Amino acid sequence: MLQKIFATGLAFFCLSTATQAQEAAPAADTTTAATAPALVFSGSADAYYRYDFGEMAANNKTSFTNSHNSFELGMISLKAEHSIGKVGMVADVGFGKRAEDFSYADDKTRFIIKQLYLSYAFKNGLKITAGSWATHVGYELVDAYANRNYSMSYMFSYGPFFHTGIKAEKTFGKTGLMLGIANPTDLKSTTLSNKYIIGQVSTATKDDALKAYLNYQGGKPTDSVLVNQLDLVVLAALGGKFSLGANGTISNVQFKTGSEGDFGDGLQWFGAALYLNADLSEHFWLTLRTEYFDDAKQLNVFGAAPAGGNVLAATLSANFKVEGLTVIPEIRFEKASEQIFLNTPDKPTDTSTSLLVAAVYKF
Repeated sequence: MLQKIFATGLAFFCLSTATQAQEAAPAADTTTAATAPALVFSGSADAYYRYDFGEMAANNKTSFTNSHNSFELGMISLKAEHSIGKVGMVADVGFGKRAEDFSYADDKTRFIIKQLYLSYAFKNGLKITAGSWATHVGYELVDAYANRNYSMSYMFSYGPFFHTGIKAEKTFGKTGLMLGIANPTDLKSTTLSNKYIIGQVSTATKDDALKAYLNYQGGKPTDSVLVNQLDLVVLAALGGKFSLGANGTISNVQFKTGSEGDFGDGLQWFGAALYLNADLSEHFWLTLRTEYFDDAKQLNVFGAAPAGGNVLAATLSANFKVEGLTVIPEIRFEKASEQIFLNTPDKPTDTSTSLLVAAVYKF
């Protein structure tokens, strides 16, 4: 019922705002085909080598770097963008193991549509988007070139990757509001009638030195499960060569219990991460990511641990940049409350250390 009310309200809001914008618009549009912009193409490619000191690929508990002592291909991406007046289109495809992991809920294939969406921008700042797009939840992004650490955080790996549906975005100066309705998380196609509500409130200071994003997703992936996730991202310019990113998220999962099918008390997983960035020169950057991830209710990585657990991870990454190429040497250390890692190959341990070198090209 809540989703139906939300969908009706969203449609009414979009319709009423669109009507106001159309009434205020000029009677004629003199744009011609001759002035229409051409397609804009961009893309990226990445590869990496990872060495785990426990000599076990399974010690990697996060996305996209599940290997040991092997040279690996990540993903090649190609994005096409086009707009005419108020109408826009984005088509973004990827090929590779990273692309397959990103679309894990689809049929197993290394060629996937990462994003495909259409948009209409009204003159009053309202924008309607329909299709499939990368999630607004969290600090990190699927494309390697968009992150300063190559390995991914726990919060990214166990949160949403993308949404498929329709959303409305409205700006009020430095403040933005997004509301939408979508398929259950990470499903581009589904036979389920259940839908998720997604939302974001963002704001920034006048000079953009401080930005904040409060993100939400919630709904039923199945009739017997209810998920609500709240996420906060804060970006701060510290002056000079330094900046800071912070991300905190909590996800509450409820299951139907009893003969009446009521939802029981929620089970939570949560995490928090800090990203300290130093742009020491045009060609050399450093980023230290520290993350705490709590899975005491055994919903994610600690499913095999009798009492659940938590993990503290620290990742130091350097970025050497030459034109469109970035080389990322990285060291990562993790300490868990339980022995979830292995040491060559059957000795359980609560620590893991790995080295990684990645090459990322953006064009």
